[in-house]
Amino acid sequence: MNNFNIDIFWTSEATEHQDVAQKTFTSLQGEFTHMLDLCTAAIQNGNKILFFGNGGSAADAQHLATELAVRYVSDRAPIAALALTTDTSALTAIGNDMGFEALFARQIEAIGKPGDIAIGISTSGTSPNIITALKTARDGGLKTIGLTGKGGGKMPPLCDCTLIVPSTTTARIQEMHITLGQMLCGALEQELRLL
Repeated sequence: MNNFNIDIFWTSEATEHQDVAQKTFTSLQGEFTHMLDLCTAAIQNGNKILFFGNGGSAADAQHLATELAVRYVSDRAPIAALALTTDTSALTAIGNDMGFEALFARQIEAIGKPGDIAIGISTSGTSPNIITALKTARDGGLKTIGLTGKGGGKMPPLCDCTLIVPSTTTARIQEMHITLGQMLCGALEQELRLL
């Protein structure tokens, strides 16, 4: 017999979401401002932003890169941004020839330049290909930013700026990542005077 109760489920999900959102907005403004400053300086200096992640975080990477390269609020000049999750030939060749751990690091080696921004997205902060990419980015002179949760995992020592969502629930962390990411898009448009 199924004891699922939609009312209890609805209330539980909404309550947890609101709690994590409140804690996120209370605790991460300083790190968000740091992220915005790093991204603004990079774009003003002619650099680009590289996003990468796995699964749902890959979707976030693509979503955010598109918001910047195309538009967020209104028509304006493009912001140089790219998701490292979209080229199936590169992804399958790297995975096959070098291993899944090199998936994003190899692309950073190929197109990353000193002063670019590498934004790794991982709910756990322990994804091997994210950690490897952040190390590669740092070694290559890129600024590194992490969006994570669950205490940060292995990302904080590898990042110039780490936004750690105060939750251990993957869904709640992902909800905050896309919220913070879209806030970054809106803030960059304002900061760069592109509206």
